[in-house]
Amino acid sequence: MNSGKPLPITKRMVWEAYKLVKKGKAAGVDGQSLEDFAGDLENHRYRLWNRLVSGSYFPPPVRRVEIPKAGGGIRPLGIPTVADRIAQMVVKRCLEPVLDGEFDPDSCGYRPGKSAHQAIEQARKRCWQHDWVVDLDIKSFFDTIDHELLMRAVYRHTKADWIRLYIERWLKAPVEMPDGSVRARTTGRSQGGVVSPILANLFLHYVFDVWMKGSYPHIPFERYADDIICHCRTRQEAEELKSALERRFADCHLLLHPEKTKVVYCADSNRRRSYPQIHFDFLGFSFRPRMAKRWGRIFTCFLPGVSPNSLKEMRARIRGWRLPQHSPLPLEDIARSLSPVLRGWDQYYGRFYPTELRRLYEYFDERLGAWLRCKYKQLKGHRGRSLRKLNEMAKQNPKLFVHWQKLGRATVG
Repeated sequence: MNSGKPLPITKRMVWEAYKLVKKGKAAGVDGQSLEDFAGDLENHRYRLWNRLVSGSYFPPPVRRVEIPKAGGGIRPLGIPTVADRIAQMVVKRCLEPVLDGEFDPDSCGYRPGKSAHQAIEQARKRCWQHDWVVDLDIKSFFDTIDHELLMRAVYRHTKADWIRLYIERWLKAPVEMPDGSVRARTTGRSQGGVVSPILANLFLHYVFDVWMKGSYPHIPFERYADDIICHCRTRQEAEELKSALERRFADCHLLLHPEKTKVVYCADSNRRRSYPQIHFDFLGFSFRPRMAKRWGRIFTCFLPGVSPNSLKEMRARIRGWRLPQHSPLPLEDIARSLSPVLRGWDQYYGRFYPTELRRLYEYFDERLGAWLRCKYKQLKGHRGRSLRKLNEMAKQNPKLFVHWQKLGRATVG
């Protein structure tokens, strides 16, 4: 597309997009950070706008990084350049208001006014109402999105030629692999791009949401991007739905993971039958039978709580802080740096069955105890004394860490 006329992209649109691009992302293939971009902001913004408005903007390769998963394997992420993130934000801000009103109410991922907690809460309620769950896992979803089918959906919802043009270019942008080689791309969309979540939602809107409403309108579901849970009344209904979804996804050139896609029985005090699968993971939480107490009575309820994999990832991050090596620092400095992370974990994972987080807090306090033993010679080799000292510090300064504030003490000792 090059009609010789400028595209309807204003400098203001580029400025507003720049303000929304988040800090803290790794640099793209050009090595430029957001701070570097801001160092010559006017020139960088003008050059980007000039290329966008003339139709001459072509996305550079996306730098691929591989993040280890707690349960094994890797999660491939694509890191666009800063300029490309801004360009994607321009398109996202124009496309999102058009698409969001079309999306299903039970699609909660990466949408304004929607959250993971809403999806988890809805799943929790529906697990009480339905005996069975179909837990869907799409194998390598972002790497296998069919470009032709996605562009067909894009064309259906926007007549803006410039949006169509740039989305198509982003889909075709090559990938720079960790070894430095550059690969062309004919399918898929890099997970990590600004525009990727809304395109993924659009694709699954037609692959799954619309199809479910037409084919199985009586079966409720929650979808958060490519994490999907369906609720069924009987095992037979769940098995039939699983088979139908395998065919549907195959028709759309996607594959449901044969081992991770499963039918789960929502066992509780009223559902006492024995089945091999009685738990599933959704958005960092494990849904399984758990002890609950109401009106003085203890019973088993099918509830979400922080998953073992999530706990493993958080413990690995705590280990990475290497607290004993920071013994010269006062506790207040450590708290100033780490408390926002702990508070974020507490706000997210503590929303449901918060007692499951106790093991994480105990681990963190154990590492603080190791920090104390390195800081004070008289505590070296005395684990019990260091943990008693930690409890004294927690009682004196309970607001330093979120779990100290709740308990008024450390969780160990």
